[in-house]
Amino acid sequence: MATKTWKIGEYCKGGIITVETTKTQVTVIAKDWDFSQGTRRSSNQSNAEEFDRHTVNVTAIGARREIDEFLNDLTSCYYADEVLKWIETKVEFKSIMDW
Repeated sequence: MATKTWKIGEYCKGGIITVETTKTQVTVIAKDWDFSQGTRRSSNQSNAEEFDRHTVNVTAIGARREIDEFLNDLTSCYYADEVLKWIETKVEFKSIMDW
């Protein structure tokens, strides 16, 4: 299992995106910034409160698009693409073409 957290800040709903991957699933977790720990990216945000979560089976048709749409709802297209690039290094989507 691979996990990575992006502290995006004002360009993201809540400010934080965490992704957890396994061989068959990807979970994208949106978290609210914990201002009691500070406002800098170097602040400890491990206890940030989760407000939304989306889990996708990578073998499903349209899995990549589903993750992309969820990420684009949370943040800008630039950061959504950066997160998706990292996800693609960790899992293999079975169906690239969604149509």
